[in-house]
Amino acid sequence: MGKIFYVMGKSASGKDTVYKKILESRKNLKTVVLYTTRPARDGEQEGVEYHFTNQESMEKLEIQGKLIEKRTYETVYGPWSYFTVDDGQINLSDGNYYLMIGTLESYEKMRNYFGEEGLIPIYIEVDDGIRLERAVQREKTQKNPKYRELCRRYLADEEDFKEGNLIRCGILKRYENYNLEACMEEILKDMDSEMIVY
Repeated sequence: MGKIFYVMGKSASGKDTVYKKILESRKNLKTVVLYTTRPARDGEQEGVEYHFTNQESMEKLEIQGKLIEKRTYETVYGPWSYFTVDDGQINLSDGNYYLMIGTLESYEKMRNYFGEEGLIPIYIEVDDGIRLERAVQREKTQKNPKYRELCRRYLADEEDFKEGNLIRCGILKRYENYNLEACMEEILKDMDSEMIVY
């Protein structure tokens, strides 16, 4: 039976970097491309970071019963949805291991869909002040910085990742990302122990 390693954390916790580093060092992991209705950021490519789509296409998939989970955020630019589609990318009975990245809400819905034993959380944690500094620096590199959206996301994370929500989702282990190398070493060691075939 396969498993999904699910990377998550608050905005600017370094989860995207962790996700990429895991993929670089564990070539046996399959990836799942999520869908979004938000516009692509500078440097993002269709079918790599996301499948970029629109509201109409998302609604068709929902009517067809193909949405595993969906999150819609009321941003300062209008509603943006992120969603996982049952499009053949995930099949846990194949014995393969998958790597995904998302929010706590999406993790919980995925766990409900595939079963608790099918998902292994990788929760990245960083001090809020450091996260805010990182987020501002990252936004400065964008052609059209969206600081209001950054603030909305930052505040929403405080609600979404409350301790009670983490405990409800069975997330007890935290990976502190102050030193990326040490963080990665701990994550990979734990992942390897899950992938041992007896």
